[in-house]
Amino acid sequence: MGADREGSGRRGPARVMAYTACGFVLLAGCASMPDSGDLRGVESTPRQDPQVRVFAMPPQEDDPPADIVQGFLEALTSDDPHYETARKYLTGDAAKNWRPDRSTTVLADGPGTVSDHSGNREEANDYSVNLTGTKVATVDGQQSYSPAEGRYRESVHLTRNPKTKQWRIDVLPQGVVMGKSDFQRNYMSVNRYYFASNAVTRADADTGAVREPAAVADPVYVRRRVDPLTQVVRSLLSGPTRLLDPVVRSSFPTGTALADDVVSLTPDDRNKLTVPLNDKAAAAGDDECDEMAAQLLFTLQNLTPAVEEVELRSGGEQMCSLSEDRAETVATRGSAQRPDYLYFLDDQDRLVRIAAGSNGTRAEPVPGPLGEGQRAMRSVAVSRDEHSAAGIGLDSKSLYVGSLVSGGSLGDAVLTSGGKAETDRLTPPSWDTRGDLWIADRDPADPRLLLLLKKGAGDPVEVRTPGLDGRVQAVRVAADGVRIALVVEKDGRRSLLIGRIEREERAGEPPAVTVLELRSATPELEEVTAMSWAGDARLVVVGRERGGVQQIGYVQVDGSTPEVTVPAALTGVKEIAATEDERLPLVAYSEDLIVRLPSGLQWQKVTEGAAPVYPG
Repeated sequence: MGADREGSGRRGPARVMAYTACGFVLLAGCASMPDSGDLRGVESTPRQDPQVRVFAMPPQEDDPPADIVQGFLEALTSDDPHYETARKYLTGDAAKNWRPDRSTTVLADGPGTVSDHSGNREEANDYSVNLTGTKVATVDGQQSYSPAEGRYRESVHLTRNPKTKQWRIDVLPQGVVMGKSDFQRNYMSVNRYYFASNAVTRADADTGAVREPAAVADPVYVRRRVDPLTQVVRSLLSGPTRLLDPVVRSSFPTGTALADDVVSLTPDDRNKLTVPLNDKAAAAGDDECDEMAAQLLFTLQNLTPAVEEVELRSGGEQMCSLSEDRAETVATRGSAQRPDYLYFLDDQDRLVRIAAGSNGTRAEPVPGPLGEGQRAMRSVAVSRDEHSAAGIGLDSKSLYVGSLVSGGSLGDAVLTSGGKAETDRLTPPSWDTRGDLWIADRDPADPRLLLLLKKGAGDPVEVRTPGLDGRVQAVRVAADGVRIALVVEKDGRRSLLIGRIEREERAGEPPAVTVLELRSATPELEEVTAMSWAGDARLVVVGRERGGVQQIGYVQVDGSTPEVTVPAALTGVKEIAATEDERLPLVAYSEDLIVRLPSGLQWQKVTEGAAPVYPG
């Protein structure tokens, strides 16, 4: 069945209305679908002021089928909460059966159109067209973003009512489709928060206090100007995405939802949000209610203005109330934990430190054997409590672990690689929130991802990595303890993969540890040379595209690009360090210097040195 290409003529103005403080205005300059000519993409709606809400125009009585298709596509990019205008372009049955929330397909440009003339019989009330484009990403029914590639091609069929003579769409794909620029205008990423279900709770040796659960960020995309606060609350209550569900839990009792009479949620003038819940929520105890409120507070702090207090109610009664300050005593969150120091190696290969976030340039050796220079190091990692450190010897062959306490000795290596070349030996290590140490052995004869328990002093446990295709070149564990970032090399290409950590505890035996669902977070980069966690669900990456130059940028764990300022350019970056606390500056090793990037400024020299790291 052949298909002729649509339209080379100039498209007419789009019928899109914008609502501003002055009322409705007509937006011109968008594209409409032509009737003849070559294949062309539908141009995306121009970026609008964030305060402007865009609404599509309904179909006109004499619209030909091409304009009906075009009007429908434009309606998909509007701020109509329930796509009521888009449904007016459909037949009654199609409108009832269409599920726009099932998925969103993002194309490099707006969808192009190809008429299927073999099925076009306008005189016989029948018309078909194919929507085409290049896929960039998909957002599924759980609002979870995933990079995508390949061609997009879906059929749309129209019929003409023999009585009214009006064309309407009767067959169409489920979900919505739009160009990348429209997606960026219409959607925003928000971190929902759940708790790590496999976290170990210990009593603090000094205070006897029980360790709080670790909050885990689960990013989703919501429509930017369609009551995002209420959207996000409903999304949080619906539960975690499939990717994180096996390793996180929600404190909301099963079946908890907003009360039936809730249409929209709005904080009061003191940024306090009251959330009425259904009867299912009443099953929660006091501690569970505090955790529920903490999940909401952490999640809603992504929005503007940030919610500073949450009150939960059920059946007309107050369940609990939690302020932003007290939320940090209920659960720990990586971005809320400010490290004391930045660490790096000086020109004598000793571990030194300066106060995190300071403007100082004078470093002091750390207490203990690594600061005393008992053994020269190539790379280091400092535990998140800043009580211990691990280092790789100059030949990358041996791993040593020592305390940051004066007078201690380093002892023998706790792990040794059999790789023949330095580049085939141990990667820099990484500490998790349990105080366990992660590292990869790049020995081509026996490449392994390893976990050393008992603060790095235990026997290595080999981590299972089903589906891993390539050799691990770098390892970084997230503060939440359930995500891991790996730089993996295959066929000369180095990619950044994000995976989920699952632990199966076994009485009297080492745990069985597996990294699952490894997904690329940098599909457009040919080579990733350095990376570090830089937020609860964000990393900073040094890499280059095919044929491009080295660049520094941020990526989300789901592979999307966050709406943050791109770091100032810096050449020759070999290593980079960041922390989940986004207030602290980026630090890099470039041209034999340690440099830092204070917010809104240019890179500044700190001192000579190498291998900069924050705790983790």
